[in-house]
Amino acid sequence: MKYFLSQKKLIAMLSAVVTILGIVSLASGRVWIGPEQWLSLDSLSQTLMWDLRLPRTLLGLMVGASLGLCGAALQGFTRNPLADPALLGISAMAALGAILSIYLGLSGLEPWVLAAAAITGAFVGIVLLILLSGLAHTITSFILVGVILQTLASAGVALTLSMSDNPWASDEIINWLLGSLQDRSWEDFLFALPGVLIGSACILLTRPALDALSLGEIGARALGVNLRNTQWLLALGVGLVSGSCVAATGEIGFVGFIVPHLLRPLVGNLPSKLLIPSAFAGGAMVLAADIAVRFSPGAQELKLGVAMTLIGAPFFLMLLLKMRRQSA
Repeated sequence: MKYFLSQKKLIAMLSAVVTILGIVSLASGRVWIGPEQWLSLDSLSQTLMWDLRLPRTLLGLMVGASLGLCGAALQGFTRNPLADPALLGISAMAALGAILSIYLGLSGLEPWVLAAAAITGAFVGIVLLILLSGLAHTITSFILVGVILQTLASAGVALTLSMSDNPWASDEIINWLLGSLQDRSWEDFLFALPGVLIGSACILLTRPALDALSLGEIGARALGVNLRNTQWLLALGVGLVSGSCVAATGEIGFVGFIVPHLLRPLVGNLPSKLLIPSAFAGGAMVLAADIAVRFSPGAQELKLGVAMTLIGAPFFLMLLLKMRRQSA
């Protein structure tokens, strides 16, 4: 008989991990500033701590938590273990929206334009994903639609890069594609915060419907769930969260894919019990990866999006092999 941790106990454990990683994140870097030094910082160390490391840590925590929440919600809604904003092309569509605003010079008009373009791209991506795959989709058809969106977004990015004659714009586009928390400021954090909070609230409102959908579409309808409303509420939530995160950090993938799989053996398959723990674990994963990239060899640190891909790709392969063995 399987033993599942209570949600409160798991959240308490994950909160402790996040707290420890947050302290390490504030202290670590090219210059180590330990907690014992925090009360007696000189002006340079204060600038480094409060203007660079603190917003970077909070942004990493927020982005990881929101992507973990999105992944758990998408997997619960679709009953599909491979669902994730990055794997399904949603993050790529958000990045395409941000990149187009950079290429067209719109991002320099107002600070909010880039975020609005990224959110619009993410929203378009998830709406297309839901409409093309339908509610009663198989794993193959759902992933195929995601691959199509990813391909379309990649083609749009490649076309934009090839047509760009502005070196600054090209560099900005490449940075968005790689994803990073480096040199992020309070402005980036505060710009992403409203979209993440509103989007996360929309996702959390779907918890009863997600639990009902574990019985299948017919069972959910018999329980009085309005699947269309749930569909669009989830689309709005994931679009806002993914777009806001991409606007602040660029593409950071695989968080929402990995985290629910790691936690599901601990809490069971009920989606409502997985959402909040996935948010905590997603924040912990991004903080840990961001700490690791700060110590990468070379003059420049490894991009966080690249590091997450190096972690996520082998995990994705192992999961596919496991699913193949189970179906054999």
